[in-house]
Amino acid sequence: MRHYNIFTLAIFVILLWSSCSEDYFDVNIPAGTADKEELRMNDLLAPIIHSTMEAQRSGELIFGNYVQNFVSQEGGAAGETEAAGLWNQVYLFILPNLGVIQEKVDETGAIHFGAVADILTAINLGIATDTWDNIPYTEAAQGQDNLTPAFDTQEEIYGSIFSLLDGAISALQASDDSGISVGNEDLIYRGDLEKWLRAAYTIKARYQLHLLNTGQTTPSDVLATVVNGFSSNEDNFKMDYDTKNLNPWYASEVLARNTGNFHRDIASQLVSMMNGDYYPFANEDLDIDPRLPLFASNGGSDEWIGYVSGGGGFGPDSTTANAQFVVDGFYTSIDAPLMLISYAEAKLIEAEAAFLAGGGTSTSASGSAEAYTAYQEAIAASMEMYNLDGSLYSMDASVDVGVDNLMLHHIMKEKYIHNFLNPETFVDFRRYDFSPDVFTGLEIRQSDDAEVDFAGEWFRRASYPTSELTRNSTSVESNRQSPVTPVWWDN
Repeated sequence: MRHYNIFTLAIFVILLWSSCSEDYFDVNIPAGTADKEELRMNDLLAPIIHSTMEAQRSGELIFGNYVQNFVSQEGGAAGETEAAGLWNQVYLFILPNLGVIQEKVDETGAIHFGAVADILTAINLGIATDTWDNIPYTEAAQGQDNLTPAFDTQEEIYGSIFSLLDGAISALQASDDSGISVGNEDLIYRGDLEKWLRAAYTIKARYQLHLLNTGQTTPSDVLATVVNGFSSNEDNFKMDYDTKNLNPWYASEVLARNTGNFHRDIASQLVSMMNGDYYPFANEDLDIDPRLPLFASNGGSDEWIGYVSGGGGFGPDSTTANAQFVVDGFYTSIDAPLMLISYAEAKLIEAEAAFLAGGGTSTSASGSAEAYTAYQEAIAASMEMYNLDGSLYSMDASVDVGVDNLMLHHIMKEKYIHNFLNPETFVDFRRYDFSPDVFTGLEIRQSDDAEVDFAGEWFRRASYPTSELTRNSTSVESNRQSPVTPVWWDN
């Protein structure tokens, strides 16, 4: 990521514009800054993308604990959250800047740039509404013009998401005579609009999958969309870091642990999915899923023992856990990427939709050849993304179960493992009501007597941040729910 300070400056400038009165703004401009009229769309895109990816990670810091990818240091289970960091990214840094880009798109006719902005808007609305349910959107990011925006319902937000993505798909397939192009400030695809088009389709399929339980979309809808999406790992929606701008997982887990600071450890749910406990390997030459050492280390032990969520530092068999974030892992090296959505996930979306379209349920097989092919292709794509030889794994009888024996839990196991550190997993857990039929071996966090609130219940949403309650109490109070209450699409 080049010119990081310039990107940060751009964020700061638009934040000032969107949150301060005109008179205050006139007398408090820091030296060397510019107002929104002086900034180009290209100046704003990199900070928006950076904040978008950091927002995803901000949500995962809690949701990864909820779905037991990891635990707090020595086995701690996360409690109720406001996800305030995610809220701040979306409403202070992202939506205001996207609004400025849209103004400039309207002025210049740069519809391709506008399409990229609309895709990014849809992504951020998606994670926000999946986190809090009802959220501000149509009245949001208006600065002094509206300091107490009303909240849109989640159903309305999803309508906006699909409208934005459909509009972006149409725009990217149309000609743009504005003379303004997306370039290297695009930290994802470096201006490759064909990849943005495939991303729009893939992201749309992801959100269609979310709504299957509402009856507003069908598995066939998902399949019709995802076929136009990602075609290889070259399409993966990811942002890389470098040795100057450190990957945040590396900083918070590897550096923090090495300096004696708070860090997180790897949960038993993930380890038990990958070490043969829940899915015993038939091949005696296969001890673990080959992806496990890219996520975790076990201190050189012969065993991999993850931390039980809330279990006080112990593994499932009451022995001391040993799984920690690995140094120089795929997501925990100094220059590792943040991943939003990948080709392997697209194939797993296809596999799930085809499985359901074939009549499969959470406890029955469907016999869908289309689902089985997509499942196998997803595993191959995951191994390729992680730069591994997965042949022994993919041919093992625990994985290569055959068309007639494929169950939903096989598909969701692969998605759970592949999407390590991706907040989308929290959506998957809620869609299937935290079912151990779908997520093999899953048990709710352990609780001690000191935990009174929500013991024995799964968290299903974040609470609105206290800062928003202070600023916009009427809207917050009218939309606030318990953190164990399902969001709209989860009912």
